[in-house]
Amino acid sequence: MSGGGRRVGHRRAAGLLVALTAVSGLILSQEFGARADDETITALPIRTFMSARVGERVQGLVWRGGIEMQSQTDTFGGLSGLGFTAPDGRLVMVSDRGNFVSGQLLYDEAALPIGLIGVSIAPIQNSSGRDLPRPFARDAEALTVIERDGTPTAVRVGFENLTRVADFQLVDGVPQGAAREVAIPDWLSETRTNGTLEAVCIAPAASPIAGSTLLLTEGIIDDDGQHAAYLLGRNDRGRLSYISGDGTDPTDCAFLPNGDLLVLERGVAFLSFNMRLVRVPAAEVSPGAHLQGEVLLQSSGADIDNMEALAVHTAPDGSTRISLVSDNNFNDWERNLLLEFSLPE
Repeated sequence: MSGGGRRVGHRRAAGLLVALTAVSGLILSQEFGARADDETITALPIRTFMSARVGERVQGLVWRGGIEMQSQTDTFGGLSGLGFTAPDGRLVMVSDRGNFVSGQLLYDEAALPIGLIGVSIAPIQNSSGRDLPRPFARDAEALTVIERDGTPTAVRVGFENLTRVADFQLVDGVPQGAAREVAIPDWLSETRTNGTLEAVCIAPAASPIAGSTLLLTEGIIDDDGQHAAYLLGRNDRGRLSYISGDGTDPTDCAFLPNGDLLVLERGVAFLSFNMRLVRVPAAEVSPGAHLQGEVLLQSSGADIDNMEALAVHTAPDGSTRISLVSDNNFNDWERNLLLEFSLPE
Protein backbone atom coordinates (compact mmCIF):
# COMPACT_ATOMS: atom_id res chain seq x y z
CA MET A 1 0.00 0.00 0.00
CA SER A 2 1.23 3.49 -0.78
CA GLY A 3 2.48 5.68 2.04
CA GLY A 4 -0.01 8.10 3.47
CA GLY A 5 2.07 11.21 3.93
CA ARG A 6 4.78 13.46 2.53
CA ARG A 7 8.12 13.45 4.30
CA VAL A 8 9.55 16.91 4.89
CA GLY A 9 13.05 18.14 5.51
CA HIS A 10 16.25 18.12 3.52
CA ARG A 11 17.48 14.88 2.03
CA ARG A 12 20.90 14.14 3.34
CA ALA A 13 23.71 13.25 1.00
CA ALA A 14 24.27 9.55 1.54
CA GLY A 15 27.92 9.59 0.55
CA LEU A 16 29.95 9.14 -2.58
CA LEU A 17 27.84 8.53 -5.70
CA VAL A 18 28.38 4.97 -6.93
CA ALA A 19 27.27 3.53 -10.27
CA LEU A 20 27.51 -0.15 -11.13
CA THR A 21 27.93 -1.77 -14.52
CA ALA A 22 27.15 -5.41 -15.24
CA VAL A 23 29.22 -5.35 -18.42
CA SER A 24 32.69 -4.55 -17.18
CA GLY A 25 32.44 -5.23 -13.45
CA LEU A 26 35.47 -2.95 -13.12
CA ILE A 27 36.03 -0.36 -10.42
CA LEU A 28 36.90 3.03 -11.87
CA SER A 29 37.57 5.87 -9.45
CA GLN A 30 35.05 4.33 -7.02
CA GLU A 31 32.36 4.56 -9.71
CA PHE A 32 30.44 1.58 -11.04
CA GLY A 33 27.80 1.32 -13.76
CA ALA A 34 25.01 -1.26 -14.28
CA ARG A 35 23.03 -1.97 -17.39
CA ALA A 36 20.77 -4.87 -18.29
CA ASP A 37 17.71 -4.65 -20.50
CA ASP A 38 18.46 -0.91 -20.74
CA GLU A 39 17.96 -0.43 -17.01
CA THR A 40 20.57 1.59 -15.14
CA ILE A 41 20.49 1.79 -11.35
CA THR A 42 22.61 4.30 -9.49
CA ALA A 43 23.45 3.62 -5.84
CA LEU A 44 24.32 6.11 -3.12
CA PRO A 45 26.01 4.30 -0.20
CA ILE A 46 24.46 4.77 3.25
CA ARG A 47 27.06 4.29 5.96
CA THR A 48 25.27 5.50 9.09
CA PHE A 49 21.87 4.73 10.57
CA MET A 50 20.48 6.55 13.61
CA SER A 51 24.05 7.84 14.23
CA ALA A 52 25.45 4.29 14.28
CA ARG A 53 28.31 3.32 11.99
CA VAL A 54 28.53 0.00 10.16
CA GLY A 55 29.04 -2.83 12.64
CA GLU A 56 27.59 -0.91 15.58
CA ARG A 57 24.52 -1.87 17.59
CA VAL A 58 21.22 -0.14 16.80
CA GLN A 59 18.65 -1.14 19.42
CA GLY A 60 18.16 -4.91 18.95
CA LEU A 61 20.10 -5.18 15.69
CA VAL A 62 23.54 -4.50 14.18
CA TRP A 63 23.73 -1.98 11.31
CA ARG A 64 25.34 -3.46 8.16
CA GLY A 65 25.05 -0.63 5.63
CA GLY A 66 22.71 0.24 2.82
CA ILE A 67 22.15 2.03 -0.47
CA GLU A 68 19.70 4.48 -1.97
CA MET A 69 18.68 3.23 -5.42
CA GLN A 70 17.96 5.73 -8.17
CA SER A 71 17.04 5.36 -11.83
CA GLN A 72 15.97 7.51 -14.75
CA THR A 73 13.66 4.67 -15.81
CA ASP A 74 10.07 5.51 -14.93
CA THR A 75 9.25 1.82 -14.34
CA PHE A 76 11.74 1.50 -11.47
CA GLY A 77 10.09 2.21 -8.14
CA GLY A 78 7.09 1.30 -6.04
CA LEU A 79 9.06 -1.58 -4.51
CA SER A 80 6.80 -3.49 -2.15
CA GLY A 81 8.20 -7.02 -1.76
CA LEU A 82 11.66 -8.61 -1.74
CA GLY A 83 13.19 -12.08 -1.95
CA PHE A 84 16.68 -13.49 -2.58
CA THR A 85 16.87 -16.23 -5.20
CA ALA A 86 20.55 -17.26 -5.08
CA PRO A 87 23.46 -17.10 -2.59
CA ASP A 88 25.33 -14.62 -4.80
CA GLY A 89 22.94 -11.78 -3.97
CA ARG A 90 20.48 -12.28 -6.82
CA LEU A 91 17.11 -10.95 -5.80
CA VAL A 92 13.61 -10.21 -7.01
CA MET A 93 11.35 -7.35 -5.98
CA VAL A 94 7.74 -6.62 -6.93
CA SER A 95 6.35 -3.23 -7.83
CA ASP A 96 2.86 -2.01 -7.07
CA ARG A 97 2.54 -1.25 -10.78
CA GLY A 98 2.67 -4.96 -11.59
CA ASN A 99 6.33 -5.58 -12.43
CA PHE A 100 9.06 -7.96 -11.33
CA VAL A 101 12.36 -6.14 -10.72
CA SER A 102 15.27 -8.60 -10.80
CA GLY A 103 18.95 -7.98 -10.23
CA GLN A 104 22.01 -8.80 -8.13
CA LEU A 105 23.01 -7.03 -4.94
CA LEU A 106 26.77 -6.50 -4.85
CA TYR A 107 28.94 -6.24 -1.75
CA ASP A 108 32.45 -4.90 -1.19
CA GLU A 109 35.26 -6.76 0.56
CA ALA A 110 33.83 -5.75 3.94
CA ALA A 111 30.43 -7.29 3.03
CA LEU A 112 28.77 -3.88 2.74
CA PRO A 113 26.07 -3.51 0.06
CA ILE A 114 27.33 -1.21 -2.71
CA GLY A 115 24.86 -1.47 -5.58
CA LEU A 116 22.43 -3.36 -7.77
CA ILE A 117 23.54 -4.77 -11.14
CA GLY A 118 22.00 -6.77 -13.97
CA VAL A 119 18.62 -5.14 -13.42
CA SER A 120 15.67 -6.19 -15.54
CA ILE A 121 12.05 -5.11 -15.21
CA ALA A 122 9.34 -7.36 -16.60
CA PRO A 123 5.55 -7.23 -16.32
CA ILE A 124 3.88 -9.79 -14.08
CA GLN A 125 1.61 -12.10 -16.05
CA ASN A 126 -1.83 -13.46 -15.27
CA SER A 127 -2.83 -17.12 -15.38
CA SER A 128 -3.31 -16.89 -19.15
CA GLY A 129 0.26 -15.70 -19.68
CA ARG A 130 -0.76 -12.13 -20.52
CA ASP A 131 0.34 -8.89 -18.85
CA LEU A 132 -1.97 -7.85 -16.04
CA PRO A 133 -4.74 -5.84 -17.71
CA ARG A 134 -5.35 -2.85 -15.43
CA PRO A 135 -3.97 -1.09 -12.31
CA PHE A 136 -6.58 -2.71 -10.05
CA ALA A 137 -5.03 -6.11 -10.84
CA ARG A 138 -1.35 -5.03 -10.78
CA ASP A 139 -0.93 -4.00 -7.16
CA ALA A 140 1.68 -6.55 -6.04
CA GLU A 141 2.55 -5.98 -2.39
CA ALA A 142 4.37 -9.06 -1.14
CA LEU A 143 6.86 -11.68 -2.33
CA THR A 144 8.39 -14.75 -0.73
CA VAL A 145 10.70 -17.40 -2.20
CA ILE A 146 9.60 -21.05 -2.47
CA GLU A 147 12.40 -23.58 -1.98
CA ARG A 148 12.58 -27.26 -2.81
CA ASP A 149 15.42 -29.19 -1.09
CA GLY A 150 17.08 -25.89 -0.27
CA THR A 151 16.96 -24.57 -3.83
CA PRO A 152 14.75 -21.59 -4.80
CA THR A 153 12.30 -22.80 -7.47
CA ALA A 154 9.52 -20.20 -7.49
CA VAL A 155 8.22 -17.04 -5.88
CA ARG A 156 4.85 -16.56 -4.22
CA VAL A 157 3.31 -13.11 -4.70
CA GLY A 158 0.50 -11.42 -2.79
CA PHE A 159 -1.72 -8.74 -4.35
CA GLU A 160 -4.13 -6.22 -2.84
CA ASN A 161 -7.12 -4.51 -4.51
CA LEU A 162 -7.82 -7.59 -6.65
CA THR A 163 -6.78 -9.65 -3.64
CA ARG A 164 -5.09 -12.93 -4.53
CA VAL A 165 -1.93 -15.06 -4.23
CA ALA A 166 -0.03 -16.56 -7.17
CA ASP A 167 3.17 -18.53 -7.79
CA PHE A 168 5.70 -17.91 -10.57
CA GLN A 169 8.50 -20.28 -11.53
CA LEU A 170 12.12 -19.16 -11.33
CA VAL A 171 14.45 -19.57 -14.29
CA ASP A 172 18.06 -18.65 -13.46
CA GLY A 173 16.75 -16.76 -10.44
CA VAL A 174 14.25 -14.67 -12.43
CA PRO A 175 10.43 -15.14 -12.26
CA GLN A 176 8.91 -16.14 -15.56
CA GLY A 177 5.71 -17.41 -17.10
CA ALA A 178 2.05 -17.41 -16.25
CA ALA A 179 0.69 -17.08 -12.74
CA ARG A 180 -0.36 -20.24 -10.92
CA GLU A 181 -3.19 -19.16 -8.64
CA VAL A 182 -3.07 -20.24 -4.99
CA ALA A 183 -6.38 -20.81 -3.21
CA ILE A 184 -7.03 -18.43 -0.31
CA PRO A 185 -10.07 -17.99 1.96
CA ASP A 186 -13.15 -16.27 0.51
CA TRP A 187 -13.19 -13.63 3.26
CA LEU A 188 -9.79 -12.49 2.03
CA SER A 189 -10.27 -12.72 -1.75
CA GLU A 190 -13.65 -10.97 -1.54
CA THR A 191 -12.18 -7.96 0.32
CA ARG A 192 -10.98 -5.74 -2.50
CA THR A 193 -9.27 -2.61 -1.21
CA ASN A 194 -5.70 -1.33 -1.11
CA GLY A 195 -5.40 -2.37 2.54
CA THR A 196 -5.82 -6.13 2.26
CA LEU A 197 -2.97 -8.57 1.66
CA GLU A 198 0.27 -6.82 2.53
CA ALA A 199 2.60 -9.62 3.68
CA VAL A 200 3.26 -13.21 2.59
CA CYS A 201 6.02 -15.45 3.99
CA ILE A 202 6.80 -19.18 4.14
CA ALA A 203 7.99 -20.88 7.34
CA PRO A 204 11.41 -22.61 7.13
CA ALA A 205 12.28 -26.20 8.02
CA ALA A 206 13.14 -25.32 11.63
CA SER A 207 9.68 -23.86 12.27
CA PRO A 208 6.91 -25.86 13.99
CA ILE A 209 4.76 -24.90 10.97
CA ALA A 210 7.45 -25.67 8.37
CA GLY A 211 6.31 -25.08 4.81
CA SER A 212 3.17 -23.17 5.78
CA THR A 213 2.46 -19.77 4.24
CA LEU A 214 1.48 -16.86 6.47
CA LEU A 215 -0.88 -14.30 4.91
CA LEU A 216 -0.97 -11.04 6.87
CA THR A 217 -3.31 -8.15 6.15
CA GLU A 218 -2.83 -4.45 6.66
CA GLY A 219 -6.36 -3.10 6.85
CA ILE A 220 -8.65 -6.07 7.55
CA ILE A 221 -9.36 -5.76 11.26
CA ASP A 222 -11.04 -8.61 13.15
CA ASP A 223 -13.55 -8.39 16.01
CA ASP A 224 -10.73 -8.07 18.54
CA GLY A 225 -9.31 -5.03 16.75
CA GLN A 226 -6.34 -6.96 15.40
CA HIS A 227 -4.98 -7.47 11.89
CA ALA A 228 -6.56 -10.53 10.31
CA ALA A 229 -4.16 -13.25 9.17
CA TYR A 230 -4.31 -16.78 7.85
CA LEU A 231 -2.04 -19.82 7.67
CA LEU A 232 -2.00 -21.93 4.51
CA GLY A 233 -0.58 -25.35 5.29
CA ARG A 234 -1.37 -29.02 5.19
CA ASN A 235 -1.34 -29.51 8.94
CA ASP A 236 -1.35 -25.88 10.05
CA ARG A 237 -4.29 -24.08 8.49
CA GLY A 238 -6.62 -21.47 9.89
CA ARG A 239 -7.12 -17.94 11.06
CA LEU A 240 -4.91 -16.04 13.45
CA SER A 241 -4.25 -12.35 14.07
CA TYR A 242 -1.46 -9.85 14.57
CA ILE A 243 -1.27 -7.02 17.10
CA SER A 244 0.64 -4.06 15.64
CA GLY A 245 2.07 -1.00 17.31
CA ASP A 246 0.23 2.23 17.97
CA GLY A 247 0.12 4.08 14.64
CA THR A 248 1.81 1.39 12.55
CA ASP A 249 0.45 -1.45 10.41
CA PRO A 250 2.13 -4.62 9.09
CA THR A 251 3.66 -4.23 5.66
CA ASP A 252 5.80 -7.37 5.22
CA CYS A 253 6.99 -10.50 6.99
CA ALA A 254 9.87 -12.98 6.84
CA PHE A 255 11.05 -15.94 8.89
CA LEU A 256 14.49 -16.27 10.44
CA PRO A 257 16.28 -19.61 9.87
CA ASN A 258 15.31 -20.78 13.38
CA GLY A 259 11.61 -20.24 12.65
CA ASP A 260 11.11 -16.94 14.48
CA LEU A 261 8.83 -14.56 12.58
CA LEU A 262 9.84 -11.01 11.69
CA VAL A 263 7.14 -8.45 10.90
CA LEU A 264 7.85 -5.05 9.38
CA GLU A 265 5.40 -2.29 10.34
CA ARG A 266 5.01 1.13 8.76
CA GLY A 267 3.10 4.27 9.67
CA VAL A 268 2.93 8.01 9.14
CA ALA A 269 3.11 10.65 11.89
CA PHE A 270 3.76 14.39 11.72
CA LEU A 271 4.27 14.21 7.94
CA SER A 272 7.07 11.68 8.41
CA PHE A 273 7.28 7.91 8.07
CA ASN A 274 7.94 5.66 11.03
CA MET A 275 8.61 1.93 11.21
CA ARG A 276 8.96 -0.99 13.60
CA LEU A 277 10.56 -4.39 13.13
CA VAL A 278 9.09 -7.01 15.46
CA ARG A 279 10.24 -10.56 16.31
CA VAL A 280 7.68 -13.24 17.23
CA PRO A 281 9.02 -16.53 18.69
CA ALA A 282 8.55 -19.54 16.42
CA ALA A 283 6.50 -21.47 18.98
CA GLU A 284 3.85 -18.73 19.04
CA VAL A 285 3.03 -18.83 15.32
CA SER A 286 0.08 -21.19 14.96
CA PRO A 287 -3.61 -21.15 13.99
CA GLY A 288 -5.71 -19.25 16.51
CA ALA A 289 -2.78 -17.26 17.87
CA HIS A 290 -2.75 -13.53 18.60
CA LEU A 291 0.77 -12.63 17.48
CA GLN A 292 2.62 -9.89 19.32
CA GLY A 293 6.39 -9.88 19.52
CA GLU A 294 9.30 -7.87 20.83
CA VAL A 295 10.47 -4.75 19.00
CA LEU A 296 13.93 -5.16 17.50
CA LEU A 297 14.07 -1.79 15.78
CA GLN A 298 11.97 1.36 15.82
CA SER A 299 12.79 4.44 13.76
CA SER A 300 11.34 7.53 12.13
CA GLY A 301 12.44 10.55 10.16
CA ALA A 302 15.28 10.92 7.68
CA ASP A 303 16.98 7.57 8.37
CA ILE A 304 14.07 5.67 6.84
CA ASP A 305 11.35 6.15 4.24
CA ASN A 306 8.17 4.33 3.26
CA MET A 307 9.48 0.93 4.41
CA GLU A 308 7.48 -1.86 2.77
CA ALA A 309 9.67 -4.89 1.95
CA LEU A 310 11.52 -7.35 4.19
CA ALA A 311 13.72 -10.38 3.45
CA VAL A 312 16.16 -12.61 5.34
CA HIS A 313 19.17 -14.02 3.49
CA THR A 314 22.83 -15.00 3.84
CA ALA A 315 25.47 -12.39 2.97
CA PRO A 316 28.87 -13.18 1.39
CA ASP A 317 30.50 -13.16 4.84
CA GLY A 318 28.14 -15.92 5.97
CA SER A 319 26.08 -13.71 8.26
CA THR A 320 22.29 -13.78 8.28
CA ARG A 321 21.11 -10.43 6.98
CA ILE A 322 17.78 -8.69 7.44
CA SER A 323 17.10 -6.48 4.42
CA LEU A 324 14.51 -3.70 4.34
CA VAL A 325 13.41 -1.88 1.17
CA SER A 326 11.28 1.25 0.82
CA ASP A 327 8.62 2.15 -1.75
CA ASN A 328 9.04 5.60 -3.31
CA ASN A 329 5.52 5.55 -4.79
CA PHE A 330 7.08 6.83 -8.04
CA ASN A 331 7.46 10.37 -6.71
CA ASP A 332 10.31 12.77 -5.98
CA TRP A 333 9.92 13.17 -2.23
CA GLU A 334 10.32 9.51 -1.31
CA ARG A 335 13.31 7.21 -1.82
CA ASN A 336 14.06 3.62 -2.78
CA LEU A 337 16.25 2.53 0.14
CA LEU A 338 17.81 -0.85 0.84
CA LEU A 339 18.96 -1.14 4.46
CA GLU A 340 20.71 -4.17 5.95
CA PHE A 341 21.00 -5.39 9.53
CA SER A 342 22.00 -8.53 11.37
CA LEU A 343 21.21 -9.97 14.76
CA PRO A 344 23.80 -9.49 17.53
CA GLU A 345 25.99 -12.53 18.12
